[in-house]
Amino acid sequence: MLAAALDWWREAGVDCAFLDEPQGWLAEPAAAVDDRLVRAPIQPPAAEKPAPAPAQRLGGDPARYPQSLEEFARWWLTEPSLDPAPPNQRVPPMGQAGAELMVLVGTPEPGDEAVLLSGKAGQLLDAMLAAFALSRDRIYLASALPAPSPMPDWTALAEAGLTEVVRHHIRLAAPKRLLVLGRSVASTLFSHDPAKNAQTLPAFNHEGTSLPFMASFDLEAMLAKPVLKAGVWKSWLEWTGSDT
Repeated sequence: MLAAALDWWREAGVDCAFLDEPQGWLAEPAAAVDDRLVRAPIQPPAAEKPAPAPAQRLGGDPARYPQSLEEFARWWLTEPSLDPAPPNQRVPPMGQAGAELMVLVGTPEPGDEAVLLSGKAGQLLDAMLAAFALSRDRIYLASALPAPSPMPDWTALAEAGLTEVVRHHIRLAAPKRLLVLGRSVASTLFSHDPAKNAQTLPAFNHEGTSLPFMASFDLEAMLAKPVLKAGVWKSWLEWTGSDT
């Protein structure tokens, strides 16, 4: 059957195989190419990412802190690393070194300009000082931050160097007693347990400075909950050993 079919093609004059495409019958066979090398382009080595720049420390190098209270007050208003706020939005501390009491709050009040605590919180502070038989001209008043800040992250600020700045400020002010109004400030910047009361508070110790230390509620909390003022008064009497 196959022989008959071939004979039929020979009689038709077709005795060779023909292709439309020319073939190089004498050419050497091409080397085999791995499909994976053709389909997958060669990737250049990934460039190494530069290491992130270290965050700027608040206040810079502690070795360069101002060494007098007057220099510190100027530095407080101009040092860029302390706060992004410009000098005209920062509020200076008030008072003289060696005051009977240093009062430290977290931040200035919104609206404060040249005078720290010039609004409702300041009015409450003045009433408290009058009850303590004190006044602003007999205390040193300062804030942990130089400009108003609605919700400071005290933990992050402490890790960034604010603790060292505040402790240096206290050392320069050299008060006889230290009252911190703000339990978040006290717990992060002074490692104070907010559950402790004035009777069990340790003294503030830093670079040879040791002084009585009391932490209490911030002024805004006392404005919102006047009942807290009774506890602050009781703690003050216990702390100072007063009977009235």
